[in-house]
Amino acid sequence: VQLQASGGGLVQAGGSLRLSCAASRFPSGFSFSSYSMGWFRQAPGKEREFVAAVIWSGTRRSYGDSVKGRFSISRDNAKDTVFLQMNNLKPEDTAVYYCAAALYGYSWTRPNDYDYWGQGTLVTVSS
Repeated sequence: VQLQASGGGLVQAGGSLRLSCAASRFPSGFSFSSYSMGWFRQAPGKEREFVAAVIWSGTRRSYGDSVKGRFSISRDNAKDTVFLQMNNLKPEDTAVYYCAAALYGYSWTRPNDYDYWGQGTLVTVSS
């Protein structure tokens, strides 16, 4: 599976950004709807942090404590794309954001839960 993240950029504190992650090249017999999708982020000198995930069926979502109430994850299975809407951004949200895919994943808060990763998109929030 190939994942292509986009939508990062520079934004002032309090602003919003919407990240997208387009998936392609699925193994035979599988499709985008076979994969739970997650977003992680990594700031310089820090470990990769769980941000949000949506189960393959779209019926469950989960968020990291630091983004609850501000970020929202969604998926469009017709477009093979997962989105991360980020509102009320803070300088501490500055990081490279990665999307990831887990085949029929039911556990999604750890990097090891995922099978495929995108290349990352940089989000910078200025104060």
